[in-house]
This record gives sequence, C-alpha cells and structure tokens, in this order.
Amino acid sequence: MTALAAQSLCVGYGERAVIEDLTLTISSGSFCAIIGPNGCGKSTLLKTFARVIRPRSGRVLLEGQPLSAMRGKQVARTMSLLPQSPLAPEGITVRGLVARGRHPHHTLLRQWSPEDDLAITNALERTRLTALAGERVAALSGGQRQRAWIAMVLAQDTEIILLDEPTTYLDIAHQYELLELCAQLNREGRTIVVVLHDLNQAARFASDLVVLREGAVWQTGSPAEVITETTLQDVFGLPAQIVADPQTGTPLVIPRAASRMAGTL
Repeated sequence: MTALAAQSLCVGYGERAVIEDLTLTISSGSFCAIIGPNGCGKSTLLKTFARVIRPRSGRVLLEGQPLSAMRGKQVARTMSLLPQSPLAPEGITVRGLVARGRHPHHTLLRQWSPEDDLAITNALERTRLTALAGERVAALSGGQRQRAWIAMVLAQDTEIILLDEPTTYLDIAHQYELLELCAQLNREGRTIVVVLHDLNQAARFASDLVVLREGAVWQTGSPAEVITETTLQDVFGLPAQIVADPQTGTPLVIPRAASRMAGTL
C-alpha cells in the first residue's frame, strides 16, 4: 500500500517556486528520511503532505484518497506532524500539551475516556517525561520541550508520523534515543517520514531515503543505493569516503580531509 503520494506537485511562497513538478510515493510501513541541502524544499514538502501548505498545482494522496477532499479530523486521526520550532500555549503543562494529541479522537458523542488517559500515560513513559508531567512546558530545557512535543504526537496515535528535523535541540544521546523510538514505532507498523540533516543518522535508521535538490526528487532508494560518493559530491558538494558502519553495516559518511578538499569550493 501507499501511505502518501505526491503527483506533479508544485509548491511555492509568493512568486517563488520551491517545489516544481514533484512526484513521489512513500510506502506504508516504511521509515523514510528526506535529505538534501538547505533550501531544497524538504520542510516545504513535509508541510504540503500535512496540508499545512496548499500546492499551486498537483495533489497529495493520503492512503489513496485526495488529501484536499478529506475532513480535518479524518486526516488528524491518520497522520500527525511535528513541525520545526512549534510554540506551546502560555502556561500549559507537559501533560496538558500531550493531551492535545487526543483531540482528533473526540466527537460530540465521544469525549474524554480511559483510552485517552492510557494513550497520554504511554506517551509520557516512552519519552521519559512522566516525572515532568505537571511542569510548565515553558520551564523545560530545549531537549525536554522537544520530547514533550514528540509525546503529543505519540498520544495522537496515528498510522503515519511526519517529523521535521526532530533532533533539533537534542544532545547526541537523545538524538539517537529519539531515532531508536522512531525505529521501534516503525517496527510496530507506523509509517515514519522524517526530515534529517545528519546523513549518517538517516542511513542508520531509515529504510528508504529521498534526496531532494532544488525542489525536485534527485534520487530515491535504500541507504546503500543513495549514500554514495557521487551523490554526496553532486548534491551536497561534499567529497567523502563511504564505509560500512561497524555496528550496523549501513553506509557511513567520512568527509575527506580539508587539504584534499582545497579548491573545491
């Protein structure tokens, strides 16, 4: 099955086009990392998938249905988004923020239930925030705040999870902890679509990579197919050696020494 599909997508801001004639399919149950240089359209594509941005032309399909024709709550029960630098309401606690992830599941006939409490408790536990549930989000460190937002996404309990640079504000240990959590969610059957800048993290955790360049899909495939010396040079302008990660066997990018890169800029 296809979780998400972009068909002849064109997206821009004002008169500036960011994505032009982009077609892409993301399979259900995959862990897909979107990579590419700054300004290539990674976050714009993710926001278009999430219906935050309306395309100029083309369309997005969510599990085979046109996204533009779906009701908001129907989308929110199927797909969740953690954007870059989200803003929490003033004075809200961690538990209050996480509880907002349950709103799409409520209707006039179904309000708060024990199922909601269980989802919140599980989300707090998986992000190690149980002890901070009563704290104000504004009083947390950057890393703790990011985990609170991730807990809200977990509480939303969707089949598809979109994450835009989720490792921002996290130290290296918590970055890997978060990506391990994403990998576990993927093993449980969720489709994960994440924008990442760290190519080694993308190669280590993702099953599929999408390389964007100048608003278009440059390449798709497995990490072994995509992370090559040619791609790094052509897309990122980075001379590098690719070796096998001694822990996972996945591609590991080792930039060449500066002396060997002289004259390439």
